[in-house]
Formats: sequence, structure tokens, C-alpha cells
Amino acid sequence: MNGRTASSSDGRPIPAVDAHAPNGATAKNRSKEAGKRSVKDGSLDVDDLICRLLNVGSPGCSLTKVVKETEMIQLCQMAREVFMSQNSMIEIEPPVKICGDIHGQYGDLLRLFDRCGFPPGVNYLFLGDYVDRGRQNLETICLLLAYKIKYPDNFFLLRGNHECATINRVYGFYEECNRRYQSVQLWQTFQDVFDAMPFTALVSAKILCMHGGLSPHIRSIDQLRHITRSIEPPNPSLQMDLLWSDPDPYNKGWLPNTRGVSYTYGTEVVQEYVTKLNIDLIARAHQVVQDGYEFFAGRKLITIFSAPHYCGQFDNAAAVMSVDENLACSIHVLRPVVRGVKLLGSGGMRESESMSENSIGPY
Repeated sequence: MNGRTASSSDGRPIPAVDAHAPNGATAKNRSKEAGKRSVKDGSLDVDDLICRLLNVGSPGCSLTKVVKETEMIQLCQMAREVFMSQNSMIEIEPPVKICGDIHGQYGDLLRLFDRCGFPPGVNYLFLGDYVDRGRQNLETICLLLAYKIKYPDNFFLLRGNHECATINRVYGFYEECNRRYQSVQLWQTFQDVFDAMPFTALVSAKILCMHGGLSPHIRSIDQLRHITRSIEPPNPSLQMDLLWSDPDPYNKGWLPNTRGVSYTYGTEVVQEYVTKLNIDLIARAHQVVQDGYEFFAGRKLITIFSAPHYCGQFDNAAAVMSVDENLACSIHVLRPVVRGVKLLGSGGMRESESMSENSIGPY
């Protein structure tokens, strides 16, 4: 990326792959039925769970007091059913808001919804990395899964590299499950959900979305529709590249990624694949960028990052990309909220909260 890149959210590799769900109206009907069954069946009231999660943080309302481990396990089982009723590539019609990494920053996720709109009033596509590094991973992933169950055809979650067992075993999620619920089983149940998440999304046939980036193994859009899921991606593989690869302005072609997994790729690769796949834009996440978003390859690729003041170490903003019915794209930037902290690159103490919008389309 260009000089504005603050750093990358790293991690280590893993193995993975699944049988894709049916296409077209059949898949949509199945996802609706899965959502209806999930909301109404069994003892878990998803509406009530969403209310409890939204109230976490208010006086006397901690997660462990208001949500039982058994409820989280039920939530995971229901969410997995919804994911498996939909395809490995989610095909979406705008309008939709596209969000990048969240990384357990639950307060910032709620602020994002507060500023951009709560479901179902707004359609959302998240590009992965919901857990690890932040302090409220369980609140974050539970709310997102609950919304997925409640609104299966309006709320979409892609898999990120941190939705893999060998990564979130090390970078915080495993520890949080054990510390707060003393449960390895809970952590393992979440892995079953992560394995069912889709890898890519296509907005109006023109904006290709994934967590990491491109792969030299991509041959066509139809190939992405038939990617297998339900186990961890093998290394190397197309799935691994979709989770891990990065653009690099200094590259020509494909080079080994310094993360130790997958590749980096240059401007020419992006331009080649935009033409080859007959798309206009690639939207991905996976890297911290100072302004919350960053363009590459003549605005043919955009990185979106939605965790402001990442890890409490950067003064980066968060961004959300809105795509309207005409494929006109605009960027909403949420500046970090920091109290009494000296931010990196700043001259002193400050507290800030603002939101701005930049138009970048139509595509």
C-alpha cells in the first residue's frame, strides 16, 4: 500500500475447504427458512438475545451475567445452519454498506451501527476478522451472528483469517472464551461456525469482495461460487489466498508474502484480474490503514478497515463504504474516540469523535 499504511493485522497460517449450497432462488429460500426456524425454534429467543447484547455495558449488565454459555452454543449452531444454506460466494444487490476488520472492538461496532444505521434498516456486508486482539470478542461475534440469523438475506459476514482455529487460538479469542466462560467447548463451537462462513461476495456483479485479496488460482467468478467450506483452508490454497494475500505497490506480479502465508501482488495483477473477471472494483480488508480506507491500482482496489484506534496503539480512523443502487460508492469515516491518551503521531492529549463522507463512485 502507499505511505499511509499504518501496519498490518498479522497472524500465522493454517489448513481448509466444503460442499457448496444450491444456487439462485433455492438458496435464498433455504436461507430465509433457516433464519425463520432459528428465530422461532428451540429455547433461544434471538430477538431477546440481541436486546441483551446491546445492553451489555450498562450498569449491572455484563456479558457473563446476561448470556449463558449454552445460549452461545445454540447461537453458533443456528448461525452455522444459515451459513450453510447460502453459497460460498454471496451475491448481493445494493444498497449495502461494506465494513472491514472489527477485531473485538465492540464499542466501536455499536458506534458504527449508531452512525450508519442498525439492521434491518441498512444492509451490511462485513469482510471478516471479528475476533482477536480486542477486549470484547464474544460480544462482537455474538451480536453479528444474531443479526445474521435474524436477517439472513440482508446481513452478510465473510470469513477472515482470524476466523481460523490456529489463529484465534493464539491471538486472544481462545483465552477470552476460557477466561470468561471457562470453556474450551465454547471456543471449539465457534470454530464450527467460522468454517461455514463464505469466502467472497459479489455486489451487483461488479464489486468483488473478500477479506485478504486475490489469488493466482482464481480462474473465473463461477469458480468462486463453488469454493468448498466447512473445514479450515489448506496452505497453500485458493481459500488461503482469499484470506491472507495483500496488494503491494512495489510488486510486479506475485511475490511471497512477508507474513509467511500466501502472496503479495502488484498493480498489474489487479488490473489483469479486474478485466479477466469483468468487474469494476475489488473491496478487501486485512490491513490497518490510517484513514480507514485506501485505494490501490488506480482505484481498482480498496482496503477498508473498521476498527478505529486499533489495539489502542494507532490513531487510525475506521471506514465504511456505502454502495447505492447505481453502484455509486461513498466512504464514511469514523475518527477514533480516545480520552486522555497520547495518540501515535499526535502532539499531545486529545479526544475526538467525528464522521465525514467522501464520494468515490459510481462504478
